[in-house]
Amino acid sequence: QEQLVESGGGLVEPGGSLRVSCAVSATFFTFTSHALGWYRQAPGKQRELVAEISRGGSAVYADSVKGRFTISRDNAKNMVYLQMSSLKPEDTAVYYCNKNSALVPGTSPWPWGQGTQVTVSS
Repeated sequence: QEQLVESGGGLVEPGGSLRVSCAVSATFFTFTSHALGWYRQAPGKQRELVAEISRGGSAVYADSVKGRFTISRDNAKNMVYLQMSSLKPEDTAVYYCNKNSALVPGTSPWPWGQGTQVTVSS
């Protein structure tokens, strides 16, 4: 059973930067077989996909974070990262990682981790 552990969140001022990490407990084959994504869920809102990265490393971003966030993956370590810069208060949310298809009905996401809280406030 795959496990996801997110870390690296915290409190940051508007305009600041933060990197969150996700450790995926899975075989190398399983990890490298999937495109991955970072999601976030703000209070009272639905969980949304903000960045995804293909098996080969190509990235796609939601318009709300394009140009400010960078997703990356380290296949040797089963890790996926989200570098966030120029943070805004509206980026405040709990951040999660999973397969990039995790919110698509009928798919089989990995069990969700506990997420990591990112709070952008002065």
